[in-house]
Amino acid sequence: MKFNVAVVLAAAALAAAPTDAFARPFGVFSTRSGLKMSATTTDEVVVIPTTPIEGMRPGTSGLRKKVEVWQEKHYVENFIQSLIDTAVDSNGGKMLDTIVVAGDGRYYNDEAIQTISNICAANGIANIWIPQGGIMSTPAVSAVIRRRTESGGGEDGEGIAQGGIVLTASHNPGGPGEDFGIKYNEGLGQPADEKFTDTLYQKTLEIASYKTVADSPDIDLNAPVGTKYQLTPTSAVTIIDPFQNYLDALKSCFDFDQLRKFGSSGFSILFDGMHGAGGQFAKRVLVEELGLPESSLMRCNPLPDFGKCHPDPNLTYASELVKKMGLKSDGSADASTDASTLPMLGAANDGDGDRNLIAGAGFFVTPSDSMALICDNYEAIPQFAATGLNGVARSMPSSAALDVVAEARNIPCFVTPTGWKFFGNLMSSKESFDGKDYTPFICGEESFGTGSDHVREKDGLWAVLAWMSILSKANEGVSEGEALVGVEEIVTKHWAKYGRHFYCRYDYEGVDSDAANQVMDIIRDNLVNGDASSVESGDADIKFVDAVEFGYTDPVDGSETSKQGLILNFELGPSGDPARVVFRLSGTGSAGATIRMYLEQYEKDTSKHGISAPVALKDLADEALRLVQMEKTTGREAPTVIT
Repeated sequence: MKFNVAVVLAAAALAAAPTDAFARPFGVFSTRSGLKMSATTTDEVVVIPTTPIEGMRPGTSGLRKKVEVWQEKHYVENFIQSLIDTAVDSNGGKMLDTIVVAGDGRYYNDEAIQTISNICAANGIANIWIPQGGIMSTPAVSAVIRRRTESGGGEDGEGIAQGGIVLTASHNPGGPGEDFGIKYNEGLGQPADEKFTDTLYQKTLEIASYKTVADSPDIDLNAPVGTKYQLTPTSAVTIIDPFQNYLDALKSCFDFDQLRKFGSSGFSILFDGMHGAGGQFAKRVLVEELGLPESSLMRCNPLPDFGKCHPDPNLTYASELVKKMGLKSDGSADASTDASTLPMLGAANDGDGDRNLIAGAGFFVTPSDSMALICDNYEAIPQFAATGLNGVARSMPSSAALDVVAEARNIPCFVTPTGWKFFGNLMSSKESFDGKDYTPFICGEESFGTGSDHVREKDGLWAVLAWMSILSKANEGVSEGEALVGVEEIVTKHWAKYGRHFYCRYDYEGVDSDAANQVMDIIRDNLVNGDASSVESGDADIKFVDAVEFGYTDPVDGSETSKQGLILNFELGPSGDPARVVFRLSGTGSAGATIRMYLEQYEKDTSKHGISAPVALKDLADEALRLVQMEKTTGREAPTVIT
């Protein structure tokens, strides 16, 4: 990366010139020390002819492709120009004034930031905010958009961001030959909705040119907070503090003093950052703010290739943490491990810091159970304690554990398609649509995503602090020297009250797209549209009831979303308890198709609650795979991952 020579020269000249010698109409740079430096603005905005590039339709979380695709000529430029044009349309035809550009630190992050900054400046976006280091977790980007005011944060400039360009492929691997992605967050910090992404895609099919700044020097992403780079007379990049707005958001949710006190009273945690963007935020919060030892952290230094790991916080890819928490790969306890020697709480983040894994000593908590537990224990979290919850929501493939709690606690509960943007509408019902206010609000997805209305993204670190708060509350009456109440005790008590929803997911990754679509067609033809009474059962204790295709009418804006997953409903004998299996194609991969099969069955009998979920669900899985002809159609004898 080239360093901005003009900044170096200006810094060297400070000793020989008075400060006011550097005050000019533009090209003025401020640093934390209050020094001012000037640099020459680049000469020209140029228009580069281009042609449409196929395959730029964003999925549920932006556009994800292999990094080599993004490195092809005009690829980033075409997509970003189309994105800016779409943002202008959604802003009533007016150019945006301020935008955040940040990434999760994966390979190609820094180069893409340089390209995007030049395109933003050439199009006339006045203020381009880049976090120091170029790295920011996805929930932190949302916090910047939502929380900054006209007066700004002090040294790093003024203004309110109208959107954010986030460089991430989330939990997908990074590095040469791996994945890169770009998504857009709108003015409330929420992921772009389908209307926005559909328009963006259409513009990628029509693009004829893009604007950029010619011969622009590279921005030093590690420059001091407050440093400015004037790319044109009317557009500048400002290096901002990546932490402050996000930290403020978390402090509005939790009692940091109480958590600090609990952290020094026998509590211990092991947090796995998986070398993603969330690691540096975990260090800032857990170590610097809450006073926990640095030994509480593992893999919390962001790396472009995530240290060769797959940064997805599940039982398979977070195997090192799973083992350190006394667990086997299926989530069951490792009997050879002494649980008393293990950390009280284990947690992990994904590549961009929005997902989470939660575990206790020798005890794994499914994402669906985690969400239900947070809902049932909301009094332990200051964000909700005073007013309660006005709404909760889960993605359709997630288990109904949340529904049972919400019904018992008289809290409105919504079931949405997969994609955080659907939760965003519910959380913003009042501020965007002048509708019913569902906040305070919690929501989550089975894919290790949990969050609340403090931002408009799922937030892994928020979930960790929520569990710390629940543990702190559960141990209020414990005397010094007594054993602390742990995660397992809290969860098993919850199951005894509400019943257990056994749950797991089978992922068939990299399946030929035609074969994947054929599986879905078999389900539609034979089970959804077929005669349920004619379906022969392969297991006398598992009766097929019916199948439906999930669609969603948004209760806030009335928009309709179809074909969001195929649901197979079963009845278990002799108890008559319900079970279901959901099939859907994932929209978060960059190549081929991923078939996801979600398994859930309800169990009231407490004597059976200790069974490992994959074991409890094995017969249901076998019956579903037989009905949909998985092996025959795809050639896959087993899933790639079971979580």
